[in-house]
Amino acid sequence: MPNHTPSGSPMTASPLTRAVLEIDEYVAGLGWDRPALLFALVDTASLRGQEPSLADRIGLTGEEAEGNLTPIEQEELPAGTPLDEFLGTIAWPDAVAGCALTVERLMLPPSAESSVPEGLDESGLNRWVAEHPDRQEVRMTVAVLRDGRRESALRLREKDASTEVLTGAGLVPGLAEALAATFAE
Repeated sequence: MPNHTPSGSPMTASPLTRAVLEIDEYVAGLGWDRPALLFALVDTASLRGQEPSLADRIGLTGEEAEGNLTPIEQEELPAGTPLDEFLGTIAWPDAVAGCALTVERLMLPPSAESSVPEGLDESGLNRWVAEHPDRQEVRMTVAVLRDGRRESALRLREKDASTEVLTGAGLVPGLAEALAATFAE
């Protein structure tokens, strides 16, 4: 029998990878066409010790593996504020070990880069991508820890299944950098 957690992630995966896959699975249950979601990542054992009523409310049993991370969804991001501007306003308390963000985007295969019309402003480029026949909708979940570790999960809308989620530390470097900057002192 495979060695998996209830969410389907391998038990041998790092706590950060398991947290990213847990967030991906949670957001997948909410469906597509959703705004970005931000999560604080806290050490599960610390959370249990410092906030037992919150731990009980979110279903922590005390049986979680050593070093596990618990994602805690934050308030909705302000509508109309560019993501990079919003991330620049965040300061995390010391109890937060890391953070994660889930965001949906349209992407094109590398082969489409050569056909991008010149002279498009950002709005025009967004329209062009949205109308391109090879576009794909993707949900990206990116997490970073204070110590610099990173993990990402990508889920294509056309392959919307847990078994089709791609993970890796360097899949979305720009977003990982922006999240890491929220821990800069």
